[in-house]
Amino acid sequence: MASISASTTHKVGIKKKAPTKVTATKKSAKSVQRRGSVAPKLKGSELNHPDSLSKFLSLDESQQKDRTLNEFLPHCLGERATFHEGIAKPHTASTTQSRGSAAADIAILCKELGPLVVLKRFGVLAEIEKTLLPLGIGAVFGNGPGAGIHPGGGMRKIASAVSLASMDSTGATDDIPSNMSIGTSTIGTDSRRGKTTPANAREGALLLLRALCELGLKATEPFVVPLLAAALDECGSSSSSVREAAEDASVAIVASANPFAATRFIVPVIFEALHSPEWRVKAAALDRLAQVAELAPRQVSRLLPKIIPTVTAQVWDTKPQVTKSAKESLLAVCQTNDNPDVMPAIPAVVNAISKPADTYKAVEELMATTFVATVDASTLSILCPILSRGLKEKNAVRKRSCCVVIENMSRLVDSPNAVAPFGPLLVPELKTVVENVQFEDIRDVALSALQSLTRALGHSDVEDAVKAIMQAEAELAEAEQKRIEDALEAERKAEEEQRKKEEEERRQFKEAMEAQRLLDKLALEEQEKEKEKAMLKKEQQKKSTKSASGKCQGCGLKKCPKSCLFYSKK
Repeated sequence: MASISASTTHKVGIKKKAPTKVTATKKSAKSVQRRGSVAPKLKGSELNHPDSLSKFLSLDESQQKDRTLNEFLPHCLGERATFHEGIAKPHTASTTQSRGSAAADIAILCKELGPLVVLKRFGVLAEIEKTLLPLGIGAVFGNGPGAGIHPGGGMRKIASAVSLASMDSTGATDDIPSNMSIGTSTIGTDSRRGKTTPANAREGALLLLRALCELGLKATEPFVVPLLAAALDECGSSSSSVREAAEDASVAIVASANPFAATRFIVPVIFEALHSPEWRVKAAALDRLAQVAELAPRQVSRLLPKIIPTVTAQVWDTKPQVTKSAKESLLAVCQTNDNPDVMPAIPAVVNAISKPADTYKAVEELMATTFVATVDASTLSILCPILSRGLKEKNAVRKRSCCVVIENMSRLVDSPNAVAPFGPLLVPELKTVVENVQFEDIRDVALSALQSLTRALGHSDVEDAVKAIMQAEAELAEAEQKRIEDALEAERKAEEEQRKKEEEERRQFKEAMEAQRLLDKLALEEQEKEKEKAMLKKEQQKKSTKSASGKCQGCGLKKCPKSCLFYSKK
C-alpha cells in the first residue's frame, strides 16, 4: 500500500478549451475601413413630413426665403437657433447628424421650388462659395499667391466662364443676413492650410453638396459640379469629420456629373489636385479618377495619352496610400481601353509600369498577343512606355521580343497622328538596337520593326523618320529653351523691379531719417535756447531787489518806505 506524505505530489489533468473560432459575422479592422465605402443617404428632419412641407410651401416667397436663410442654412452650417424648438427647451449644440438633416431639408426645397430659386435667388449658393472658397477658386490645392505649382492660376485656367457661370453669385450676396458670421470666425479653423471658416461650417456645406447630388436632378449639376475642386481640397483637412464629408461629397459629385464633363472639367481638376502638397488630396483625387473611369469609360479612354504619364508619376510618391491609389487608378483607366487584343495583358502591363523588374513579364504577355484590331492612340499610350523600357535592357533576347511586338503593333496603327507622340520614344531606341546589338538576327528584327514604325509614322524611309523626329525634338527643345529664357527674363525683370523698389525705399528711408535727425537737432537747439533764457532770467531775478510780481524782496511792498534797506530815492 502506497504511503502519502507532505512531499507527495499529484498531477491533475485539466481539459484544454478548444480555441474559439471567429465567425463570419466578425469583421477585421481592415474590412470595416471607411475609405471607399458608400455613405448612407441623408434624410431631412423638418421637411421630411408631408404636412411640414405643405405648410412651408403655403408661405409666400419672402417668408420662404427668410426661413431658408435664417433657419435651415444656419443649422446646416453649424449654427443653432437658441429658441427654435420652443422656449422650454435649451440651446442644443450642432452635430454632424443635425447638419446633415438640415442639408437634406434644403435639398428637399430645391426639389420642390427648383435649384435656381433656392440656390441663386435665395442666395444659398453664395453662402456655400463663401464657406468653401473664401479666397476664390484659384487658391485651392495650395495655389494661393506665392504658393503651389501654379501660383494663383492653376484652377483659374480650368474654371472658365462657361464651366463656372453658375458660380457668379455677385447679385445674390446682397440678401445674405448679416448676422451669419461664418466668413469671419476663426474657431476650429485649419490655419495651416489658410482656412478662415469653421470646420463645422465647411462640413455642413459639403453635406449640402452631397444632399443636392443625391436628388438626382440634372438641374443641380451646373451648380454642384464646379465645386468638385473645393470638395477635393477639403479632403486634406485636419478635421476627420470634414475629410469624411469631403470624400462623400466628391464621390456624389462625380457620380452625378454628366459623362461629357469628364474631359472638360473633372479630369483637369483631378490633375490640378495631384499638385497639392497634401497627400490625402492626392489619394482622393486618384480615387475619383478611378470612379470617373468606371462611369465614363469612353471619354477616359480618349484621354489615356495624358492620363497615364500623370498617374504614373504618382506611383513613386513617398506616401504608400498615394502609391496604392495610383496603382488602382492606373489599372482602372487602362481597362477603359476597348482593344480586345491588348485587354488580357493590361494587368501585366500596369504591374510592369509600377514595378520595372516585371517589364519582361509584360513583354512576354504581349508576345503571346495576336494583333487583329486597329491600334489607336490610347492603346499606344499603354504599350509604348513598357516597350521603350524593354528596349533599354541589357539582355539582347528581351530586346528582340520588344522589337517583334513593335513590328506587329505598327502594322495596325490607324493613323500617323495616333503614333506621332510616341515616335520619339521608340525610334531612337530601335535605331540604337540596330546599330549596337552584336547578333545579326536581332538587328534584322529591330530593323524590320523600325521600318514598320517608320511607315506607321507616315515617312518613306528610316532616315526621314529620324530626321523628322530629331527636327521635332529640336523644335521642342528650342521652345523649352525659349520658355526657360522667357521665365528667366521675367524673373530678372521682377528682381530688377524689386531691387529698384528696395533702393527707392532705402533712399526714402534715408531721407526721412536725415530729416528726422535735422528736426531733432533743431528741437535740441531750441530746447537749449529755452534753457539758457530760463537760466538768464533766474540770474537776473537773483540780482534784482524786486520779485517776479514786482514787490520788494525786503519789505514786500511795491514801493519801498524809507525804513526799507533797499529804499531808493529814484
